[in-house]
Amino acid sequence: MVVPELRPWRAARPRATRIVNAVRPRLTRAADAVRPGLTRATETVRPYLARTAAAVKPQFTRLSGVTRPKTVKTWQYTAGAATAGLALAATVATAAGPWDSSGQRTAERDRAVALDRTGGTDHEADTGTTAAAPRPAPSAASVLAGVGGGVDTVKAAPTGKALSSVLGPLLGNTALGTRHTAAVVDVASGRRLYGAGTGAALIPASTTKIATAVAALSALGADHRLTTRADLEPDTKELVLVGGGDPTLTARADTDGWASLRELARDTAAALKKRDIRTVTLSYDKTLYAGSEIHPIGVNDNLAPVSALMVDEARTDDSASGPVARVSDPAADATRTFARFLAEDGIRTTSPGPSKATGRAENLAQVSSPPLSALVERMLTNSDNDIAEALARQTAVAGKQRADFEGGGHAIRDRLRKLGLPLAGAEFHDGSGLDRADRLTANLLTSLLVKAGDPAHPELRPVLTGLPVAGFTGTLTSRYTDGAAGVVRAKTGTLTGVNTLAGTVVDQDGRLLAFAFLTSDTTDPGAAQSALDRTASALAACGCG
Repeated sequence: MVVPELRPWRAARPRATRIVNAVRPRLTRAADAVRPGLTRATETVRPYLARTAAAVKPQFTRLSGVTRPKTVKTWQYTAGAATAGLALAATVATAAGPWDSSGQRTAERDRAVALDRTGGTDHEADTGTTAAAPRPAPSAASVLAGVGGGVDTVKAAPTGKALSSVLGPLLGNTALGTRHTAAVVDVASGRRLYGAGTGAALIPASTTKIATAVAALSALGADHRLTTRADLEPDTKELVLVGGGDPTLTARADTDGWASLRELARDTAAALKKRDIRTVTLSYDKTLYAGSEIHPIGVNDNLAPVSALMVDEARTDDSASGPVARVSDPAADATRTFARFLAEDGIRTTSPGPSKATGRAENLAQVSSPPLSALVERMLTNSDNDIAEALARQTAVAGKQRADFEGGGHAIRDRLRKLGLPLAGAEFHDGSGLDRADRLTANLLTSLLVKAGDPAHPELRPVLTGLPVAGFTGTLTSRYTDGAAGVVRAKTGTLTGVNTLAGTVVDQDGRLLAFAFLTSDTTDPGAAQSALDRTASALAACGCG
């Protein structure tokens, strides 16, 4: 099942029309197959939605203070979002599988490729399609469009007045603190539809990662990979494990597609044995990055020391995301693990210490991360601070700046400036948003999302596909259980007294909208989070054209 297209590729419309016409009979059959399930899902959740609407209605009345004749109340918009979102969620879960890297995101990529080429992507592990291979079939048009009737049914963008009547009372909720800023933009045209203090720079928390992602993809490209090497010095026979800044390098037996330290050790051992070497002096090189490894917030379970060499994000348990205690010296710890794997393959090593590989060193083996696009998606979906800080430093390396916290911030700003983005008031002191000195505006956040949907910048597409999906993935998995599940996609941000949300929705008229809500001086993070979720749900359900 393909989600609604993120942005039309104007140059490809004739080809897109041919594709849609070719698949229309099958699309109709698919729609007919899905329709009963969708109807059942809607009927199943209807009583719950009625209760939700009844619960929200008094609250909206208190917030608005007045009742306006002939104006649809905000609780009705929220209930509408819940109906569409939960029905969609039920259909997706039963008919199309989970919204993960092999579902939602793959479908979006296939759709984009189908519009740009004569065939879709192949579905093997290798994401490229070789010239010798048969052209894969084009991806189908959106099933949701088929269920709704015609394919070209998108209506006009919502009006600012209508959005103000829907969003204004919700953003005025006292749970959102003493200051807030908000913006809503039509992604197709880039036109701002609603704004409240859009130029005010507030603490962005983890929505900073959207800027980090755009900067890194712009500087390095979506296909860039981070490589970890094992080099042998020709004179001293010193074996140097060289960090390439890949925080996703894993020592686990099940790599789940990430670069494997075990594989690197096996290949290194084989290369050493070919040279009749069974004992080596082992060292590690983490000099790609500079400066302090400790974030300005200090030692924290949300982030490992930022090192160019680490394994499994220096976690002290088998988790892959979320806060947990980290080892104090990730590079040394990774090298000790590497030594253990070498020993299993018959290579003895000395106790490892820091070093720097020379230009004369011979590369024995190397492993590379998945493409940067995959790292960006994982970073945004899980709000992964370790990947975020690595990408900030990689952006600094690409821009020939010092690869430390300050250099990373400068490099991010430079890349965004080159993209022509509005940077007034913006400040970058890290890549993750953990630093309370960071500042972003709602104007910049929505501009970043619009830029990511621009056909002129396909390398930025992972910024949109990596956004958590309400009720399904990442930091939104347990949110939106009473509205807009499967409809809202957004990056969350939370620090003490700070709650932010920025992402995309497709409204009831079929328009893709980018939004950003930033709040400060909140006192109840749970209440603030719920208030932002209700606001995004209302936007998703808005038929405000």
